Amino acid sequence: MGFVLLILGVALWWAAHLFKRLMPARRAAMGDAGKGAVAGALVVSILLMIFGYRMTDFIHVWAPPSFMVHVNNLLVLIAIWMMSPAGTKGRLLNKVRHPMLGGFKLWAIAHLLVNGDLASIILFGGLLAWAVVEVIVINKSEPDWTPGEPGTLGKDAMFFVASIVLLAVIGYIHGLVGPSPFPG
Repeated sequence: MGFVLLILGVALWWAAHLFKRLMPARRAAMGDAGKGAVAGALVVSILLMIFGYRMTDFIHVWAPPSFMVHVNNLLVLIAIWMMSPAGTKGRLLNKVRHPMLGGFKLWAIAHLLVNGDLASIILFGGLLAWAVVEVIVINKSEPDWTPGEPGTLGKDAMFFVASIVLLAVIGYIHGLVGPSPFPG
């Protein structure tokens, strides 16, 4: 049952995010109510993924080496920074078209590096595949893109420090509800 819920959660995540791009007329016809419907679908998808992931039996696929924990934490830190406002307010990510989706992909890859069970591969692999498809769909539907005015390196530094703090908070909470992402 856990795998079914997990797969349904990932599929609903895909559907909710791609709805506007793949069915624009249908989404537009829903007006503001469509925003609520998509938000509700996303909440349900997250709950399905959480419960499905927690309910699945551990099926070993591969054993990640222990040093991957450090690689994971570094990649998650960079992912958090990429998903921050640094993409629009900083200088370093100014020419990156999809910094948030790039950060999301990096987060998913980081989790695939440290989790060698089937449920993790379905969850993080499915979310990684969604982010790749999302970028392709956006680029195809909106081929013209010009970066905005670049921000400052000071903003980049500020968002990076905030990302370090956020990583510590997320890591602490992660350790309360599941395995601690920090070694030792």
